[in-house]
Amino acid sequence: MAETPKAENLTWHRGEIGAGDRRKAYGHRGAVLWLTGLSGSGKSTLAHRLERKLLERGCVTYVLDGDNVRHGLNADLGFAPDERKENIRRVGHVARLFADSGALVITAFISPYRADRDQIRAMLPEGDFVEIHVAADLATCEERDPKGLYAKARAGEIKGFTGIDAPYEAPETPELKVDTGSQDVDGSAGDVLAWLEERGYFDAED
Repeated sequence: MAETPKAENLTWHRGEIGAGDRRKAYGHRGAVLWLTGLSGSGKSTLAHRLERKLLERGCVTYVLDGDNVRHGLNADLGFAPDERKENIRRVGHVARLFADSGALVITAFISPYRADRDQIRAMLPEGDFVEIHVAADLATCEERDPKGLYAKARAGEIKGFTGIDAPYEAPETPELKVDTGSQDVDGSAGDVLAWLEERGYFDAED
């Protein structure tokens, strides 16, 4: 879905370097690896392990993490539905710029609304948005509860918490689904790398 800037007389400037030039330099395609799942599903853990493994194979890569982004770029946003939508919209545009630079950018956001994720997909070229459902079930996420948020939500101390009193719209047709409740982080990261390998995101190594 295209967006119309408020400002007038804007032109999108295209430089001398294209996607093919960057792929030739980096040895891989640029793309957004969009991790979505409940709080406690292991998105951040998987994102950073995946970043490590991609770096080890020489890829240009970076993680955009939910909490980190809210410390700066989105510090003005809370967790009301409209603010969550704006949070994801901004992240989507930043991720798009990373992908355009030739990087494999990994995002780790609950991103509970299907329409918001679809909007990010629509702004990227075909194949540049890889939706990865980090699919640990609610019971597993509550058992982990690394920040104690589920306990607070159950006690009524947090309102509008995803999975408790706010919805999570799971992907219907993600590119990949990993069950971090039944396998460890290395297994899940391996699944993602294998998927990328099989679909030609990496150039053949010499």
